[in-house]
Order: sequence, then C-alpha cells, then structure tokens
Amino acid sequence: MIGLAIAFVIAASATTVLTFLAVRDFVISRGIRGIPGINIGSDQANSPGGGPFGIADNVPLQPENGPTPEPWDGSSRVNILIMGVDYRDWEDGSDAPRTDTMILFSVDPATRSAGILSIPRDMWVTIPGFDSNKINMAYRLGELYDAEGGGPGLAMRTVEQLLGMNVHYYAQIEFRAFERAIDEIGGVKVEVPEEIEVDPLGDGNTTLLKPGVQVLAGDLALAYARSRNSIGSDFDRAERQQQVILGIRNRILSKDALLGLIQKAPVIYDEISSGVRTNMTLSQAIQLAWLAPQIPEESIKRGVIGPNQVEFATSFDGQDILRPLYEEIRLLRDDIFTANGPVTPAATEVDPQKLMMAEAANVSVLNGTQTIGLAAQTADYLVNQGVSIVEPGNAGELYDFTTIIDYTGNPYTLSYLVELLNISANNIYHSYDPESQVDIELFLGEDWATNNSLP
Repeated sequence: MIGLAIAFVIAASATTVLTFLAVRDFVISRGIRGIPGINIGSDQANSPGGGPFGIADNVPLQPENGPTPEPWDGSSRVNILIMGVDYRDWEDGSDAPRTDTMILFSVDPATRSAGILSIPRDMWVTIPGFDSNKINMAYRLGELYDAEGGGPGLAMRTVEQLLGMNVHYYAQIEFRAFERAIDEIGGVKVEVPEEIEVDPLGDGNTTLLKPGVQVLAGDLALAYARSRNSIGSDFDRAERQQQVILGIRNRILSKDALLGLIQKAPVIYDEISSGVRTNMTLSQAIQLAWLAPQIPEESIKRGVIGPNQVEFATSFDGQDILRPLYEEIRLLRDDIFTANGPVTPAATEVDPQKLMMAEAANVSVLNGTQTIGLAAQTADYLVNQGVSIVEPGNAGELYDFTTIIDYTGNPYTLSYLVELLNISANNIYHSYDPESQVDIELFLGEDWATNNSLP
C-alpha cells in the first residue's frame, strides 16, 4: 500500500489563479459585468498586499521552517520538485515521512517549453550531511534532524546533487486534497493502456480499470497513479503519474471547462491550499500559472529515470537499491530539460578522452598520503592526459583510498578519472555546489601511492 501525492507545479494556483485570471479577462473582454459570487474587477489581483480571493500574495504555503522562497524574474528557467509522501507514513500520521514520489518539473519561459522527470524512490545517493541512503529517506532525515529547510529542503539539495542542477521550489499535496481537487475540476481524462487493478484509499474498494480512454474521479485518479500492479512496477507507475499530471493540465486549460471552473475557483483553492505545502508564494504561482496555456503539450518533454539509467544492486545492509549511472542520468536530464537535446558538447563522441576534454572541468588534485610530491606528479600526469588541473596541494587528512568529489556535474571527466586511477565506486561522491571554486576534487589515497601508473 505505497501511496502517491501528486502536486502539479502550480499546485495551489493552477486550478484557481489561472482560471480566475483567464476567465476574468475573457469576461471583461465581452462586456460581462459579473459572475455570481466572484468579483472580477481588473484590480483584484494587484490590490495592495493581496492576490485573488484576498489572499496575501507574498506568503509561501508552508511552515516557517520550510525552504526560503527564491526570487524569480519570470523569464529564467525555473525548476520545481514535486513530492508525495509514503502512504504508510501518511496513514500513520508520521511527522517524518519518507517520500514515495519525486518528480522534477522544469519550465523555460524563453522557449515556452517544459520538462518532467520522475526519480525512483530506491535510488541510492549521498544525502548532504548524511551517509548514502535511498533518496526517499532525504525528506525523513531532514525532518528528524531539523536540517535547513526541513525535509523539503534536504530533499531538494539531494536531488540537486543527483542531477547537477538547481532546484528552486518544491510542492507537496496531501492525498485527500488531491482527490477533492480532481473531483472539483470534473475528473481527469487518461488513456489506460492495459487492464490494471487499482486500490483507492480505504478498505474493500479495489477496482479493475479496463483499457481505453476514460475520465477518472479523484479517488480512482489517485489510485491509478499509486498502483504498482504492472510488470514495470515503479517505472510504470512513474509513467502513470505523468499521465495524470498532463490530464490535470489539459482539464484545467480546456475551453469548455473554464467558465465552470471559475465559479468553483474559491472552493478549489480552499481544497488545495489546505493540503498543500510549497515555498512558492502566490505571486510566483500566478506567474507560473500564466505560462501554462502558452506551452503546447508537444513542448512538454517527459522522462523517467529507469533501467537504462540505473544498476540494480543490494546495499550493505541488504536493501534492494538502484545505483545511479550518472553519465546516463545527465544525458537524460539534458534531453528533458533543454530545447535542443543534450547540452554536453561531445555527447555523441565515443572516445572517453574527447568527452572528458569537451567538459573542460577544473580538477583539484590533493595529496592525502605521506608520499612527498605525489600531488604534483599526479597533476603533471593528468595534464598530459588532457585533464584541466588547478594548483595541486595537500589534503587536510590522510586517505587510505583515493576519493573523488564532483561538485558541478561532470559525468565524462568523472568517468575518465575513475577508470584512469582505478577509483572504487564506494569512494565516488556527488556534492552539487554551483558556487564551488573547482568542479572536481581528487583526494589521492595510499592505494594510489603504492600502485600507480606514474612514469
């Protein structure tokens, strides 16, 4: 009974602010003076200190210890982490749940395009400030240990490390709020590819969905997105979650639905905002909401980190895990989140050395042994291989094993160095930091000092 709570990028506003503003302009342009119960005055959204329905437009819908809202100029690419908590934790009322769903949603106003990337919960990653663990533990650890920004903040930083890109906002919605919102917008249309058994919240209501296009009510839409009853398990489920997200988008933007939705806008807002957490302000959500109708569905790229981007493995404590293949993940990332496909300059090249040199990553070589001059010798050796080296130096501690840390996402350089220096997979770390003075730090260990390829 693993669950899902999907929050679309404009979770608290897509079904309200977008419809409110779009229909308001539609109504005004046709000389209609009002809709019962709704004030459509043109100055409502710009009134001092308030947005639609008199709600303050500069206050995030989250607890005070949540991640600090970032400013957004309305024209730069913006990335939002959509999270749902594990149903078992949610049902038990846990204050420190695991995440069951992570979807990164990215919008580029300049190209009027968007991308959706699903991240499996069993991905084995380094959680900032903690040891390696499944990525679904980041939220729980952030809540348990009061990390900066709480669970959402730590989850965002963990995804940043995995993908090597900034995560600006998060959105999280509670199960019942999701169901009620779907019902208020009249259900969501999806095409069920094959017969599947779904299990809505509660007891004794298992339902068999037949193949074909159908409109699902809130409970069935959630159950469909939650279900793992297919051959591909979590990977198939990620596809279904994206189906539901696009179904919500299409329903909200449907011309036939707009007039009906605007009349329900305050109710829908109440339903969603009561079960949503996000570090977006209402003002920022309005900006994003306005972009939605300007992005055609064919300009929304979708992807799932799946079997081609991971290795199936077992952790040291016996858990079934997915070990990330960083080079493949970064290529998928670039395909989803850029307008013209992978941005890596030599993505189609075969020669690993050419791929590494095209990245032009700056590498710091630090001596973590008592062998005098090892860093300088190794740096010279790597320069001859085409690696861009900054001034070598000494590490602050001794290392038994050579260790490497990638700060800015350089899969080809990382792969090249790991192969060249025979670095163990247990000593490879990803710590995304766009402010880092170097792209990669290489800490030379005793293993390299006693068994190296230096001339």
